[in-house]
Amino acid sequence: MLSKYFQRRGQQYVCGHNIKEFDMPYICRRMIVQGLPLPAPLQIYGKKPWELHHFLDTMTLWKFGDYKAYTSLKLLCGLFGIPTPKDDIDGSQVGRSYWEDGDLDRIEVYCKKDVFATAQVLLRFMLEDPLALIFESADA
Repeated sequence: MLSKYFQRRGQQYVCGHNIKEFDMPYICRRMIVQGLPLPAPLQIYGKKPWELHHFLDTMTLWKFGDYKAYTSLKLLCGLFGIPTPKDDIDGSQVGRSYWEDGDLDRIEVYCKKDVFATAQVLLRFMLEDPLALIFESADA
């Protein structure tokens, strides 16, 4: 179903929730700190969030031009009847789960659920059918 979106040359996107204001700047900063070159799509320094056309941000989509509001992925999931990925831990707890608990399996399940929920939200915006996915982990 989604393969039609990935077969368009030059029209590939990175999708996430709040990626324009958090994920992409964070990834770029970490790459610079680690001495890694930024690939062309990540050379975004000096650009405004609304100038990043190859990033699909579900939070930006939900704002509909309202730049003063923050809407969580958990809230959008609730509005659309999508299972929240924040039912066990949320992003603010990942560091503790790694550094204090060493629980990589828990982080893996959280990340998979987060990606899946974001894809489901994006599909709702596109008026597409939801994905069917069964997680292999018993914790999911």
